[in-house]
Amino acid sequence: MIVDAHCHAWRRWPYDCTVPDPETRGSIESLLYEMDTHGVDHAAVVCARIGGGAGGNGFPNEDNNDYVAAAAARLPARLSAWVDVDCAWRPEYHSAGASDRLVDAVSRSGATGFTHYVSERNDGWLRSAEGDRLLAEAESRSLVGSLAMGAAWFDDLDTAAQRHPELPLLLHHMSNPRNGPAREQDIEAVVRLARRPNIGVKISGFNYHDAHRWGFPYPESIALFRRIFEAFGPERLYWGSDYPASRDQLTYTQSIEVVRTHCAFVGDEALNAILGGNASRLLGLTT
Repeated sequence: MIVDAHCHAWRRWPYDCTVPDPETRGSIESLLYEMDTHGVDHAAVVCARIGGGAGGNGFPNEDNNDYVAAAAARLPARLSAWVDVDCAWRPEYHSAGASDRLVDAVSRSGATGFTHYVSERNDGWLRSAEGDRLLAEAESRSLVGSLAMGAAWFDDLDTAAQRHPELPLLLHHMSNPRNGPAREQDIEAVVRLARRPNIGVKISGFNYHDAHRWGFPYPESIALFRRIFEAFGPERLYWGSDYPASRDQLTYTQSIEVVRTHCAFVGDEALNAILGGNASRLLGLTT
């Protein structure tokens, strides 16, 4: 089974209002087409209520949680929804009542997980009572936490993961290390997180972590993947396409083949786990 653990879908394209196909460029139907074409059995769709100048300069998608959740309810064998809760572009970001908003979003959508994007600056939210209540609520509901955060947050994430050991916390895009002089210290910071068994890493976003975003097969990103693989082992790594956000630089085919064809160091058994076995267990999918 192949499972895409990081992709998106929007009713209208959130990044650019001038595209000729805003209703289909990022639609659920387009995602399903790519999945069918590439033999992907299931996808965890990372919701992002972006657009209209908030998180993207295209069309607004205030209803993205509802849009994705409706598709997941219609096609539960193919899709899971991980709803946007208090992401950095939202006016309620890190304000009081986060756990209540999580409960409302999950109760209305039937989502199996939540998505939380943070700002680059660590504001201490993971250490706060508000942040802890949200994570405790997610843990009690057996949700998956899909987190977009960089190394500035990792010490606090380490503590949060220790406090909530039954809550799976997955970092987006190989932990988003900065490019340039800070890259090595950021990689060392994510390697330290491997000691927490409930922290995993999404093997996605190869185009973001190389000198040339168009430079498939992305040798610098492959080197980053290898460091993460050596630290975490194969059991807590989850392949993701980042479709359609990455489509201008990285095709769906390339998102799979960069791992399947160009990362021989992984080995066949681990490859099967990363491409879907791990996510299948996490989501309780039948094979």
